[in-house]
Amino acid sequence: MKTTIAFEDFSKMDLRIGTILEVKDFPEANNPSYQLTIDFGDLGIKKSSAQITTLYKIDDLLGKQIVAAINLPKKQIAKFMSDCLVLGAVNGKDVILLKPEIKVKNGSVIS
Repeated sequence: MKTTIAFEDFSKMDLRIGTILEVKDFPEANNPSYQLTIDFGDLGIKKSSAQITTLYKIDDLLGKQIVAAINLPKKQIAKFMSDCLVLGAVNGKDVILLKPEIKVKNGSVIS
């Protein structure tokens, strides 16, 4: 377990639902990854890199809703700028995406 943080620190995270619009292979990444373009509704379109190639094919991801942290600083990954962090559960070398059970409005807040 990591160090305990104050609830106020956690509440600074802006976790939202988005829908994956586009997926591209990302051969320049150090680990097998995809480049994702994600629609967060009124918050706009954001991009992310995700190491999810072991369980997900490109066609499986299109239109899938995901959970992402959208208020982290941008991160340069190879020649790609990531705007958000897609969340998933790590199971060995696999990452299982976190997603809503029922389709919700893009940009919906996770609380």
